[in-house]
Amino acid sequence: MDDKRVVHIVDDEDSVRRSIGFMLKKSGYMVVPWVSGVEFLKNIKNAAHGCILLDIRMPEMDGLQVQQELNGRGVAMPVVLLTGHGDVANAVCAMKAGAVDFIEKPFEKAILLTAIESAFERIADTEARANRAADAAILIAGLSAREQDVLKGLAQGLPNKAIAYDLGISPRTVEVHRANVMTKLSVRSLSEALRIAFAAGVTG
Repeated sequence: MDDKRVVHIVDDEDSVRRSIGFMLKKSGYMVVPWVSGVEFLKNIKNAAHGCILLDIRMPEMDGLQVQQELNGRGVAMPVVLLTGHGDVANAVCAMKAGAVDFIEKPFEKAILLTAIESAFERIADTEARANRAADAAILIAGLSAREQDVLKGLAQGLPNKAIAYDLGISPRTVEVHRANVMTKLSVRSLSEALRIAFAAGVTG
């Protein structure tokens, strides 16, 4: 299995695809070139997960439109936009739409590699968050329904008495459930319990 990190180069200029591709391969990346945003979108379902280098000025669909379409389809791959035209408005649109960076051609190799590294850091962070969420959900699933109710109340910032009132049980019973929650989640403090609750999407 090849564990090289994949960079998709979406640019209508053959010379750009080749020069950037050569540079990235020399830097240890696996490169997949695409001649247009339209072609890339047609094949996105089968595209290897990685970083997308996306040119702004392309026929049929420009880079911002492709980025918008990727967002609309829920494609989570990070995008670095390239342009030969210094356009602040485009840069702002790209960053608001979630682009990792916006680079003007011609660019220095170091600038491009830094942007790509930032993109892969974002992927790693997203995967780590997903793993934390999955682990947290498993822990929460181990709680009884009433214990989950108590945890939801704690996630809302409610004191024991308020949780007891909402659930129609005694404050003492809430304390027992709260202690059970701490034990089952293997935590020693409320903040640790809440961190797990929030990671699992429990917001009260």
